[in-house]
Amino acid sequence: MPPPVTVLVVDDHPVVRDGVSLLLRHDPAMTVVGSAETGRSAIRRAGELEPALILLDLRLPDMLAPEVVAELRRVHPAGRIVVFTAHGDHQGVRAALDSGAHGCLLKDVAGTDLVAALRQVLKGERVVDPRIFPDDGQRSDALARSGLTRREYEVLRLAAQGQTNPEIAESTGLARNTVKTYLQSALHKLGARNRVEAIGKASEAGLL
Repeated sequence: MPPPVTVLVVDDHPVVRDGVSLLLRHDPAMTVVGSAETGRSAIRRAGELEPALILLDLRLPDMLAPEVVAELRRVHPAGRIVVFTAHGDHQGVRAALDSGAHGCLLKDVAGTDLVAALRQVLKGERVVDPRIFPDDGQRSDALARSGLTRREYEVLRLAAQGQTNPEIAESTGLARNTVKTYLQSALHKLGARNRVEAIGKASEAGLL
């Protein structure tokens, strides 16, 4: 029998860390080898333990999830990262996935579903709880027709919510100049002269 898959659980709530450990304890093919309460400790522990799977809370007290994901990929590129969240936080999940996370699950997932999803991720699949993006298929078609990349769309969507460039940068973990570049590219692809016109055209196209 092959050795069990090693899992690192990153969450600032002890009840969540203990709960995941209990759920995975029933599966001999997986074992929790460590835990962390912050992004910085997660990065350190991942480098030390080199777990096959990292279950990462979307909201940590010290770092944004996209930053943690990017650093985890740097220190332990072989690890598979699954974001674990209690919130259907579309923009946070998108940013984490764009930073290299391999999936996202809601914390109310049943134990058997959690194990099944983690096994899919280990096989190289991207697994995202369908409740997070219920209209994703329809929007993906509209996105393909528009020519916008996921990042351009995400920045434009946050702009449509009234966020300024600095606020978008903080939400996504991007640099302010990068946000400006994505917005300018989105405007060009939509044939818009300014962000207001771009938001209107994106809405007409079924993107917003």
